[in-house]
Amino acid sequence: MILREPVESVVRREVGCTVTVCGWIRTARLSRTVAFAAINDGSCAQNLQVVFDRERFTDDSLSGLLTGACIKVLGEIVSSPGQEQAKELHATSLEIIGPVDDAYPLQKKRHSLEFLRSMTHLRPRTNTFASVFRVRHHLCLAIHRFFDDDGFYYIQPPLITSSDCEGAGETFQVTALPLTQVPLKDGAVDFSRDFFRMPAFLSVSAQLEAEPLALALGKVYTFGPTFRADPSDTRTHVAEFWMIEPEMAFFDLEDTMNLIERFMKHCVRYVAERCPDEVAFFQKHYEPGLTERYRTILESEFERITYTEAVETLASSGARFETVPRWGEDFSSEHQRYLAGEVFGKPVFVTDFPASIKPFYMRVNADGTTVAGVDLFAPVVGELVGGSQREERLAHLGRRAQEAGIDMETYRWYLELRRWGSAPHSGFGLGFDRMLMYLTGMENIRDVIPYPRAFGKMY
Repeated sequence: MILREPVESVVRREVGCTVTVCGWIRTARLSRTVAFAAINDGSCAQNLQVVFDRERFTDDSLSGLLTGACIKVLGEIVSSPGQEQAKELHATSLEIIGPVDDAYPLQKKRHSLEFLRSMTHLRPRTNTFASVFRVRHHLCLAIHRFFDDDGFYYIQPPLITSSDCEGAGETFQVTALPLTQVPLKDGAVDFSRDFFRMPAFLSVSAQLEAEPLALALGKVYTFGPTFRADPSDTRTHVAEFWMIEPEMAFFDLEDTMNLIERFMKHCVRYVAERCPDEVAFFQKHYEPGLTERYRTILESEFERITYTEAVETLASSGARFETVPRWGEDFSSEHQRYLAGEVFGKPVFVTDFPASIKPFYMRVNADGTTVAGVDLFAPVVGELVGGSQREERLAHLGRRAQEAGIDMETYRWYLELRRWGSAPHSGFGLGFDRMLMYLTGMENIRDVIPYPRAFGKMY
């Protein structure tokens, strides 16, 4: 093992300390008397300036100081006369661990995010993506700590399933059948010869599998990957993304909205406290209003309106939308962003959607036409959360399932939950990657995921 100190701790050490650091050169320059290299090991947003006295180091030993090279340096921490850093490292020994050649693509200049998407293996070495992925780590910790402190149990649902929870048909099929010679029976695929003896898919949601555990353990949550074969090629769509999906027994819709708001505030507070340098970086380079966004979430109560009120607000706003808002139709992204960003200037809960545009499992309201569903819209990114009170009444659920054309045998186990010890329960799903966009100011979801998978692209 190479003994070293992270740059994060080195920049906090006292002047006069001798330390060993390893990292990748971000920039390097040589003069007649001295050489400089700014190195970073990924532990923090700040680079460490290393100074090499050319009376101590030969030209040959310094020839490997090239952008992108990995080096190991022993030296003494001293006060820096420069304005960009308070301390620097005066090197006494240098080892080039990983040299580079002239073809290294991340030279000292500003690269477009589109260009960096073409090299996902190298882009974490840039300030932007190193910062994104550090925030991603801390946001993950914030999520787990919130639910653990709140009495939830973490469960791991299957990624291969026989159900399409959302009913949109945007599933990736999983098969062991030879695609060059698919076995047929009566003109259709013979799934009896497939691995599971039935059609199988990558999960689009863990909700249905989480509900039985909530109806036994009380409060549970899942946090893992989900998959959508959605051909939308927009800045907010990818084929593989992560979802947080809690399910809570004995919660109604009001309880669920209160939980969502507490959860959001906790995550924002946690990231602000643990990642101040990264937040400052995104504020400076990507989203000038980022700290104000944090403040708004932490200090304001989220707005709450019904779907009908939202449609009326949009229709009477005088704004020109590409899609005209109509009762009975879902909101487009521009509607979502307008409500949250222009009308309220903060996150807004929209409740009581028409049953016709929501999945069969949402609880039917007393009016018989709407359901106890809720979406949380946020400025800039639009929908962040979708949830509902689940339908716990067997007759209502069965009727809704039939209306939706659900295969009753495939969902037999789900209906049985309502036959044997049913209870009111609720849950929601939050797109982790979209939330990360909101907390960093990044405008494309592909820039907050290490290896994004999108329509027509395997980056």
